[in-house]
Amino acid sequence: MTTFIIRRLFYGFMVLLGVITLVFLLFNILPGDPARMMLGQRADQESVDAIHKELGLDKPFVVQYFNYLNDLSPLSVHAVNESNHGWLTKLSDYKNAKGMLTIGNTVLVLKIPFLRKSYISKRDVTEILSEAFPNTFILATLSIIFAMILGITIGSITAVVNAPVLNRIVLVVTAFGMALPSFFAAIIMAWVFAFLLADYTGLNLFGSLYEVDDLGRGEVLQFKNLILPVFTLGIRPLAVITELTRTSLLEVFSQDYIRTARAKGLSRFRVVAVHALRNSLNPVITAVSGWYAASLAGAVFIEYIFDWKGIGIVIVDALENYDLPVVMGSVLLIAFILIIINIFVDLVYGLLDPRVSVT
Repeated sequence: MTTFIIRRLFYGFMVLLGVITLVFLLFNILPGDPARMMLGQRADQESVDAIHKELGLDKPFVVQYFNYLNDLSPLSVHAVNESNHGWLTKLSDYKNAKGMLTIGNTVLVLKIPFLRKSYISKRDVTEILSEAFPNTFILATLSIIFAMILGITIGSITAVVNAPVLNRIVLVVTAFGMALPSFFAAIIMAWVFAFLLADYTGLNLFGSLYEVDDLGRGEVLQFKNLILPVFTLGIRPLAVITELTRTSLLEVFSQDYIRTARAKGLSRFRVVAVHALRNSLNPVITAVSGWYAASLAGAVFIEYIFDWKGIGIVIVDALENYDLPVVMGSVLLIAFILIIINIFVDLVYGLLDPRVSVT
């Protein structure tokens, strides 16, 4: 198990390095000048050159790439004898530095990865994402939990009953749910339940998890603002999980060990819950992990329509303003989460299904 974890972590690191390289190449070949975005189109050339030097854009492309890796690395290396003591300026950006070690003319800094600063707000990208990510995390996590509980339940009941009419109804509903675009579903849900039926549901068209109270109590939790975004974001994974659970269970029911368990006189519930369901969850877990990562990355439309202050809103605003460090930081954060989820899912495979080897 230890060897497997180390190997998977190494593969995950290599994938993350590939993502970092691709993101850096992609966003550095895009047209546009960050300096002019920061200073305005009427900025003089001297000011533009100063910004280029401050951002390191005056250096060769390869040097910019390794400087970016140095910023992202938890252990960064800096030469003390750099011209104009630029290393001191760089160290001042590492607000989350945990320690520093000087070896000759080299300074080693242990720090939280530095995602650079926003071109527009001048704030650390880490701070921007740390404020927005919890909202997206809550939204994505609750939506996938909702989809898992309801999807596995409906899929299991449908497989156990195995009635042709019920199977067709579930197939039609799940196909519709998988084909329904997120932005369209969000608009319909908001219009019906937060506009037409607002007097009955009490739901708001817009709102975040925390809202300022009119009675002067400061920020208060508004859990009802989660209902529509969570349900809307969970529609598509719900449809996928339901169909996968049903199909996988029907396949498992035909296996010899299920017939043996029934022949031993085990109760129907024990056969389904203990023997069949556990061995049919691998494809469901694969779908859940993918959809969970997609929910973290693809909740842009949901967040935008419901004005949910998460990563989606941050990405949209950054793209509109050509704020590349924020976009790059968001992409890398999502990629890192996806890699961690995949490693965790590989471990869960071995726990659920003894036939899966982790050696």
